[in-house]
This record gives sequence, structure tokens and C-alpha cells, in this order.
Amino acid sequence: MISILDVSGAVEILLQKENANKYEEILQKSSIVLSPDLYVSELTNTFWKYHRAKLRTKDECMLYIQDGINLVSQFISTKELWQEAFFEGLNNNHSTYDMFYLVTARRSGGILITCDSILAELCRKSGIEVCY
Repeated sequence: MISILDVSGAVEILLQKENANKYEEILQKSSIVLSPDLYVSELTNTFWKYHRAKLRTKDECMLYIQDGINLVSQFISTKELWQEAFFEGLNNNHSTYDMFYLVTARRSGGILITCDSILAELCRKSGIEVCY
């Protein structure tokens, strides 16, 4: 099985939120976990926000970021995906950031792991399997 992990799914796992066990189970069954390389900057920014809001210490955030990066087996260059992501963003009137995940899932035939309900619905409409 191929999985695509977005940052909302990763944060769910890292902070052991409601869907963490379900997402971890899919990752364990996966032969590979993919993500567009923008995942690293999104994850870093997310934990920067946690620290800025004083919800986590700097050291905790650093560990979460490293652990989140380690959840992904292979990063796909956004340079390879940008055209499709751009057109999907136009077609769906939705953020191209999210469309990088949709395109990665479509290209790989994998299951997208996300907590983003809008992205999940767009993927389902595109015939992409989603764990939401």
C-alpha cells in the first residue's frame, strides 16, 4: 500500500489526537509513505505557530518536526508537480498547497491521510482514496 501524508494528518499523529491510531495503522501497512516536499516547510511553520502560541516549548517543537519528517519515506519535488497542482487549484477553486497532495496521491495511486475535510472531499470526487 502507498500512503500520502499531509501535515494535518501528521500533526494528528504527532500530538496523538483523535484519529492518530487510525492513521498510524495505515502508515504501518504502507510499503512507502509519500509527501510533496512542501510538507517540511508546512510542518515547520505549524510547530512554529504552536511555539508562538506558547502551546509547546522550542525543544518539543523541534522533536515534533523531526519526528514528522521521519514519518515520510520519500518526498516528491514540487518542481515535478506544480503544473498539475496549479490546474487542479484552478479547476477546484482551492489552494494549490493542498493540490500538491491531491496530485501526489493521484499519481501514486495511494491513499491520502488528512484531517482536512475539504481536501478529503476534493480527493474523493477525483477518485482518490482518503483516510479522513
